[in-house]
Amino acid sequence: MPYRSEGAAIDAPVRILLVTSRSSRRWVIPKGNVTKGMAPHAAAADEAEEEAGVRGAVCPTPLGSYRYRKRRSNGASLMVDVDVFPLAVTRELENWKEQDERERRWFTLAEAAEAVEESDLRDLIRSFGASEFYAATRRTGMLTAVAHKSRIPHMFAWFQRLLPKTGNFFELFEAHAMTVVAAADALARLLENGSSAEDHIREVMEREQDADDIIREVLHTVRRTFLTPFDRGAITSLIGAMDDAIDEMQATVAAISLYEVSEFEQEMRDMTAIIVDGARLAAEAMPLLRDVGRNGQRLHELTERLVRMEGHADEIHAIGVKKAFKQYGESDTLRFIVSREVYKHLERIVDALEDVANEIDGIVIDHA
Repeated sequence: MPYRSEGAAIDAPVRILLVTSRSSRRWVIPKGNVTKGMAPHAAAADEAEEEAGVRGAVCPTPLGSYRYRKRRSNGASLMVDVDVFPLAVTRELENWKEQDERERRWFTLAEAAEAVEESDLRDLIRSFGASEFYAATRRTGMLTAVAHKSRIPHMFAWFQRLLPKTGNFFELFEAHAMTVVAAADALARLLENGSSAEDHIREVMEREQDADDIIREVLHTVRRTFLTPFDRGAITSLIGAMDDAIDEMQATVAAISLYEVSEFEQEMRDMTAIIVDGARLAAEAMPLLRDVGRNGQRLHELTERLVRMEGHADEIHAIGVKKAFKQYGESDTLRFIVSREVYKHLERIVDALEDVANEIDGIVIDHA
């Protein structure tokens, strides 16, 4: 499922790319059969390029699956199960294999959900973005509502200054999450083809510095705030786990720069795609923390997926290191050591994102 965000804000709208089928001309996501010997997510990425003319980081962990009835050339109409892999689009091609056979179009989540016919796919699309959950979390406090309706904003402002300060933790959580998303996107662009490496490395470094500024503000705010929305330890642990993720992204690009790595194994790109999607899920979770009671179920869904992705990343990491050892262990020991170093940092990024999920779960347990 090719997607892109319309802006850098945490609640920026997400758009989905659909294509028309060749026979019925109905709107569908790019899909096809898995070629023997090819990983399912890699096959999905190939289909996206052939049918929709897009490239990007495809997450190896499926978002979910849906079923539809496919008519064969022999007249049979059979049920087919389709795994859906998120693909963060980084490039749209001007020319692609099936451009004369299909139409492609970007849709909002709501429009895409209405355009497709399969109910399960419709539900997957609707659950993909944060916007529908984000609006509900921006609650207006009771005192604010009373002041607005009573037309006494000046009196309320005076009264509000007498209340204990609660800090701007949610804004800081969301700002930090967006730095993690931006850094993950830059890391994916770096590993996609290695071109413009210096720019992508520099962006990750800059994003990490932005994240450092935010975490310092969080720690300072914790010390000077009378009332905090969660336990102080939970606040520092959550922001610390998020910061660990972007710190490891910085360590990854630093190693790539130091050892002048310009070629990346498929397993490295697969792990990076998991990081991109994991960062997106963590960013979606942040605004939901404004009302844990109302959003507890959705938060659990997000953290459960993050934990599942971490397990998948561990499998990919083991496969990648073993493949590098067999390929370079005897003939090019230095290259194997460098590859193992890159894999190590990628694994630590995913581990940190799992830690974010665990911290969120802890908050949900305590406050839902």
